[in-house]
Amino acid sequence: MAQILIVDNEESMREFLSIVLKKEGYACLTAEDGDHALRVIEKEPIDLVLSDIKMPRMNGLELLKALKEVSPETVVVMMTAFASTETAVEAMKEGALDYLTKPFQIDEVKLIIKNALERKSLKSENQRLRSALKSKADFTKIIGRSEKMRKVLTLVEKVADNRSNVLITGESGTGKELIARAIHYNSGRRDHHFVAVNCSALPETLLESELFGHMKGSFTGAIANKAGLFEMADKGSIFLDEIGETSLAIQVKLLRVLQEREIRRIGGTKDTKVDIRIITATNKDLEKLIEQGTFREDLYYRLDVIPIHLPPLRERPEDIPLLTDYFLKKYNQNLEKEIEGFTPDVIRSLSQNEWRGNVRELENAIERAVALTSNTILSSDDFSGSLPKAAMTADVEYDIPEAGLNLEALIEKIEKQILLKALDACHWVKKDAAERLHLNFRSFRYRLQKYEIKRSHSLSECADSDEWEEN
Repeated sequence: MAQILIVDNEESMREFLSIVLKKEGYACLTAEDGDHALRVIEKEPIDLVLSDIKMPRMNGLELLKALKEVSPETVVVMMTAFASTETAVEAMKEGALDYLTKPFQIDEVKLIIKNALERKSLKSENQRLRSALKSKADFTKIIGRSEKMRKVLTLVEKVADNRSNVLITGESGTGKELIARAIHYNSGRRDHHFVAVNCSALPETLLESELFGHMKGSFTGAIANKAGLFEMADKGSIFLDEIGETSLAIQVKLLRVLQEREIRRIGGTKDTKVDIRIITATNKDLEKLIEQGTFREDLYYRLDVIPIHLPPLRERPEDIPLLTDYFLKKYNQNLEKEIEGFTPDVIRSLSQNEWRGNVRELENAIERAVALTSNTILSSDDFSGSLPKAAMTADVEYDIPEAGLNLEALIEKIEKQILLKALDACHWVKKDAAERLHLNFRSFRYRLQKYEIKRSHSLSECADSDEWEEN
């Protein structure tokens, strides 16, 4: 229901317009002059102001100028009994959406108010769509072929059009916001706002103002009415990242939003209904926080309707080659480079690294390597400081399960890894690699043939592969 403020120094006109507009389904407030109108607007969110131009103390044009500062989202329709072209033009120049000339017909009032509110709604919708398109442009493709990631993506597809709240858990850098965006853009809310909020990045007072909005004068620095992010996300989705960092006071307010689906601006007196999908995320154990008394149990159960857990990167190493290829292409384009790939030892090191910072840390490492290298192939030197120097024996420490293991297959795997490490260390010169492993050349070449070990053509700077074979 749109809320309209009628401003006129004639009480009979205020009452007449209020009756007419209430019959049309609008909520109406009244003010006798511009000063009174501003006091009302400081306390109430107003969609449209219908104001006379000629009034004592503060006239309609002065009110119009003040409204642009105090409540810029409010649209204004002016009324005048002095039907001069100059007055109407001046009002339109100052930002009035339309005007009425007294005396006017009731149908004319209804039509102009209806059109003005539709134009306001259309403008807001266009802003939402532009924001949605920008968010889609920033949306990074979720990459993963591991079984764990396939399960996550299957769950995302199932719950996307569900209205239930979603709680995404996982370590920092695992891509929780990407999953939240995937849920939103695969749902029926895709054409409306996706609003992301990092709850740990803002102090409590600022976070409350950002989420719920405020009225002018409600606190120091509140120089104008401001809609909150819950209002911006109406008909769309809001993503509250690091929900475990919020204070108990904020949690109480969030619980009310979840229960009532309505918000009240700081300093306001009116509740506003919101239609939003709430998606939250955390890298903390919320159940432990509940035990410690820093997180509300009732809020947790309302948020954790559909839980989605993102595995850390070290638990899905098979996804790392896909991610490295994706990030290499991304930063080749962003940094205008033409790097062709990675040496085999780098691929193995990247796949074996623990990546405590997960996908974000991997991406940063590749971006840094691409930015600083002057080579066409990324080698271990380009990842200095990003990767630990693993010991040669790191892959030979195995626990023997009760069911046993295939010793021959394990030995072959280890032997192949050692052959590759030797070749990498000797720049793929076979004779040098054989000498380093204390093998004669014939025995070394036999092992290469046995395991079908061949140098990737893209990594070779030799014009003729036969030349490499001779070495």
